[in-house]
Amino acid sequence: MTQTTPAVSFTGAVKAYGPVSAVDGVDLDIARGETVALLGRNGAGKSTTIALLLGLHKPDAGTVELFGTVPERSVRAGRVGAMLQEGRAVPRVTVGELVSFVASRYPAPMPVARALELAGIAGLAGRRVDRLSGGQTQRVRFAVALAGNPSLLVLDEPTAALDVEARHAFWDSMRAYARNGHTVLFSTHYLEEADAHADRIVVIDRGRIVADGTGEELRRSAGGNLVCLDLAGRAPDGLALLPGVRSVEVRGGRARLRTDDSDATVVALAELGAIRGLEVAPASLDDAFLALTSRGTETGTGAETETGTETETRTETETERETV
Repeated sequence: MTQTTPAVSFTGAVKAYGPVSAVDGVDLDIARGETVALLGRNGAGKSTTIALLLGLHKPDAGTVELFGTVPERSVRAGRVGAMLQEGRAVPRVTVGELVSFVASRYPAPMPVARALELAGIAGLAGRRVDRLSGGQTQRVRFAVALAGNPSLLVLDEPTAALDVEARHAFWDSMRAYARNGHTVLFSTHYLEEADAHADRIVVIDRGRIVADGTGEELRRSAGGNLVCLDLAGRAPDGLALLPGVRSVEVRGGRARLRTDDSDATVVALAELGAIRGLEVAPASLDDAFLALTSRGTETGTGAETETGTETETRTETETERETV
């Protein structure tokens, strides 16, 4: 094993539950020192991917390695720390006692005071874990994940239950940890967090990786710009055939055209006399995510018009984000 060996390596990894392939041929390398965000809708395969990475499940086919060896060996060696969504508070144990106990199980742990400080809970060391708020409990989980001073930190929805101020404090701590050369993989529903704090964003859908790149690269993949206009009572027929248009979405009398060439699209709209309430803006990461994970059916032109099914997908995604 050398320093060029990836921190994380999936090669053709497959995991199925009965007829459902939760992970379906995933190939993914994460270099040492990288911070990578894992995005996907509920049920897309994120949790199973993380479970395979941590050695909680074994792949049915393919391989998963951490630092060039099987996950179980890296976990036992204390090279991996994980902050998972689920878990019950330990009764009658203080925050300091819990983090101290976890740290004692590792060969080269982080000083407990430092773990508490990074997690923003130094003032809670004497409080019982089962008497904390949801946000405080989430930060305790972060301190527990840091306790072993791991080379790889895996965070599953780490800012769930945190208010805006606590979220900012968390990411400050995470970046401070990553700057010391540690590898971080986190899943999130907050697209702006992935864009702001990850070197790469990996999008998984139906158990497969559908995109892997920077936020800017993902935005470009969704179509360079959005052209929005009022339909003013006219039908949206033909909009998908305009130059540069990749998809059309209609909401309450307003059309949103995802286009690779906004200038050509606007000129064509002008020729149709269809410029009303015109707006041109760069595609957002939300647009890219929805395009990459859309359940809509493509038309023969390669462009897609939002159907009832696609609207459900958009609503589902927005609801997931609101409830996190």
